[in-house]
Parts: sequence; structure tokens; C-alpha cells
Amino acid sequence: MIYAAVMNNRSKEERALAAVTKRMVVNCVRNTVLEHFHAGRGPVTKTGDGSDIKIIDAEGGEYRWDEVSRITDPEMKDFIKQVVDRTYTFLNFWEDEEFQELMNRYHVSTSKWDAPQIDEGMLGKKLAEKLCKKP
Repeated sequence: MIYAAVMNNRSKEERALAAVTKRMVVNCVRNTVLEHFHAGRGPVTKTGDGSDIKIIDAEGGEYRWDEVSRITDPEMKDFIKQVVDRTYTFLNFWEDEEFQELMNRYHVSTSKWDAPQIDEGMLGKKLAEKLCKKP
């Protein structure tokens, strides 16, 4: 109910931008090799923060879960390449009606996502102050 009230107070342009953003993210980030990384079994934790999970490597070294890299450099490279290529494709063809229809098929999967917000940390302090002035 609160979400609906917030969305009703946002301008039509803001809602449209939020919808396009979600379509871009689902198609350019989520539906990549990230799905492969996310698939499979996850470790069981009784603490909830993973501090009770131990990883033992092939040489017998034992590490806490939060100390272990879970994405290798080649996997990260592949992920970034896919995100860049998919984002480039999205931006190149977004104005094409057939492409928009194809991307809009994923609207249902993003409908329960939180509304996007401006990440002021990405902008840096000076630019955030300039661009994100509160009326």
C-alpha cells in the first residue's frame, strides 16, 4: 500500500524511467552468467551471517565463507563483457518498437522489485549536491 502511494506521487516520466531501468537491468545484468553463479546449492548457516561456514581448499587450507572470493577473475571478466555487450545492445535498439516489445516481456519479473533510486555515492559529493537538489 505504501509503495502504491509513493508510485502515485511520482511523475509519469519518473515511472517510465524506472520501468525502462528495470528492463535494462533484468536483460543486461540479471539474465547473464550471473544466473549461473546464482544457481546451485548454497551453504547452510545457523548464524545467518555465514560466520559459521568454513571452506576447505584442495591443499587443506581452511577459510571463513566471508574470506573467500566466490567469483573468479575469468568469471568476472565474462560477466562484465556480457553486461557491457547487453547494455550496448539495449541502448542501441531501445527506440525500436519490436525490441521494446521483446524487452517488455520481462516486466512481470521486475514488477515486485523496489523502485530505483538515485545513487548519490556514484555521483560524488559535488555532483550529487548539484543534481539532487531537494525543492
